Amino acid sequence: MDKKTQTAMEMIKYYSGDTKRIEHFMKVHGYARLIGESVGLDSYTMELLEVTAYLHDIGIKVSEEKYNSSSGYYQQIEGPAIAEEMLLKIGYDKNFIDRVCYLISRHHKYSNIDGIDCQILIESDFLVNAVEDNISMDTMKDIKDKIFKTEAGKKILSSLRGV
Repeated sequence: MDKKTQTAMEMIKYYSGDTKRIEHFMKVHGYARLIGESVGLDSYTMELLEVTAYLHDIGIKVSEEKYNSSSGYYQQIEGPAIAEEMLLKIGYDKNFIDRVCYLISRHHKYSNIDGIDCQILIESDFLVNAVEDNISMDTMKDIKDKIFKTEAGKKILSSLRGV
């Protein structure tokens, strides 16, 4: 089994019994892969993006235990250390792990987006959250041009929410 698949399987095990969380990161991964392919990411950046998409909400479990909250703020604080431990066990190198952890620490920050991998992760997570959280059409229209920069992300959003 390759490392990317191993990461997905470890996350499924990590969230065993929590179908909602597993389905969330699997959907984020699907959109991230689709958008990444549409912009022509190189293989290294694509793997980094896909692994991060699987791991982006890894901090929720600890955040709920420590703060009684699953807010993005706490996820971004707690997630990187847990992800680092998992990725070291799987065998990823330090530079790869550092970037994944950085992206996890920023996946709910919509300003100062650093890199196409970060942009795609944010768009992918937002696409899934928009539907799961039933974000209003007015909010979607206001946010669309502020958050979405890739053509694929904009097209998917328009198809999902009609904005």
